[in-house]
Amino acid sequence: MTAASGESHEVLRAEILAEANLQSERILKHGRDDAEETIAKAKAAAAKQREDQVQAAKVEAARRRELALATVPVEAGRRRAARIEEILRSIHDEARRRLLARVGFDYREVLTALAAEAIGKMEGDKFVLELSAADHKDFGDDWVQEVRRRAAAGRPESGRAGLEVRLAAEPADIQGGVRIRDAEGRQVWDNSLESRLERLWPALRRQIAVETALVGSDKAEAEKES
Repeated sequence: MTAASGESHEVLRAEILAEANLQSERILKHGRDDAEETIAKAKAAAAKQREDQVQAAKVEAARRRELALATVPVEAGRRRAARIEEILRSIHDEARRRLLARVGFDYREVLTALAAEAIGKMEGDKFVLELSAADHKDFGDDWVQEVRRRAAAGRPESGRAGLEVRLAAEPADIQGGVRIRDAEGRQVWDNSLESRLERLWPALRRQIAVETALVGSDKAEAEKES
């Protein structure tokens, strides 16, 4: 090998090494750039995920808060309705107690009116009056005749003369008031105090609730909605 050939070989080797170093630097730089970009993307994705999670948590918290707030008037309404029902039930029970105790009204007059009213609405001209055990002892023929007179007064002229009213031989299983039946037992009108109260209670219940402002009247509710 000549000196010129040796020098050429060294030059080539140097050039190759230089090119290799250059390529190596480029590869390393590209790798660093890729790594930095990947890390940046990962950080951005992680930040985006955290933000999404925070936002989702806020949305869920808001939804639960709205749901909780929405149940407040419902629960308040339920409790108010339960309280109103409790008050009305206590009024019903007190009314029943006073009726059976004959407190605050003329019991004989009420009993007479209940019997005469029922007879006036029933067909036929022969009727039997059934009373409680206590009333069966206290009300006799004079009371029965008073019922007959009052019932006859409310009938047409043609239906008065043959009207017959009598007291049942045995007391009825009621606590007060009167039960009326025709002689054949085909018609029965239960005007016992408890049955009468139960029939009238739905209308009384509404009236009491409105007049005591426990609930609004239908007119007030309609004006509120309009």
